Amino acid sequence: MIKKKSYFKEEEKSRAWFNSWVKKLEELNGYNYQTKVIQTSLGQTQIYGLNWEDDSLPPLLIFPGFRTTTLIWDLDGGLADLSKRYRLYLIETNGQPNLSEGNSPSIKSLDYGIWGKEVLDALGLEKVTIAGASFGGLVCMKIAIVNPERIEAAFLFNPGCFRFVSLAWKNMYSNLLPIIKPSEKNIKKFLYNVIFSKPEHQLKPEAEALLIEYLQYVIKNYKDRTEKPYYMGKQLDQVQTDVHLIVGSDDILIPYEKSVKRAKQHLGERLKAVHVLKAGHGIETSREALGLIID
Repeated sequence: MIKKKSYFKEEEKSRAWFNSWVKKLEELNGYNYQTKVIQTSLGQTQIYGLNWEDDSLPPLLIFPGFRTTTLIWDLDGGLADLSKRYRLYLIETNGQPNLSEGNSPSIKSLDYGIWGKEVLDALGLEKVTIAGASFGGLVCMKIAIVNPERIEAAFLFNPGCFRFVSLAWKNMYSNLLPIIKPSEKNIKKFLYNVIFSKPEHQLKPEAEALLIEYLQYVIKNYKDRTEKPYYMGKQLDQVQTDVHLIVGSDDILIPYEKSVKRAKQHLGERLKAVHVLKAGHGIETSREALGLIID
């Protein structure tokens, strides 16, 4: 199953930094996460969560976008409302810059779906709702294909499975600039051009500072070898799960029009809803978008 291995250049030092960053997020939000590490075919997988002890609440599993951690969903306490309705499991996908091992499979295989089954089994969950942003949306579709009987519904936020990223100049410039020179100024240009759509979609200054800190550290210290998301094509015809598509009107990384068209083409009646919000690519940081899972 393992095809690529990504890694922090100084693992022990980076683990300490990451845990410190999580503590800052917890202090900002005013609550602590439950944590669990499970063993999978991709190595150890780190999981954060809320309300695990409350069996009366249905489980919701969340998967991060490319080069991110699921904890970005909770910047500004974004998951506070969802935590009143769900047991939340924030799955740190292997191969991404988080505390899970950096092993990843061939992106065009269904191996992330097999990994997803291992996660469900390790958590003892029989039926779940899943949600993923960008790359995480692709992972959700792999999981849904492999485990259709165990997925109640899938919520995809600007997913990376219906089309390739845009090659438009503004998008390429905004994405490459902080990689070439990861200064705070250049990271802010990336955030304001690609991730957010101010004033409707933005973070409070304290949360934005945490995001900048995370991105700056990861760009400098994480060796990314995970294969990039792609248009899944006919694989999507195998999806039997109800899907809710939530996209940003101002997403220049994965412009939404083609995604919506292909979602309708491949999913048919399984596509239960399409929501287009005033947001950038980082729509998982939008309280309005996250509220659609509750509705």
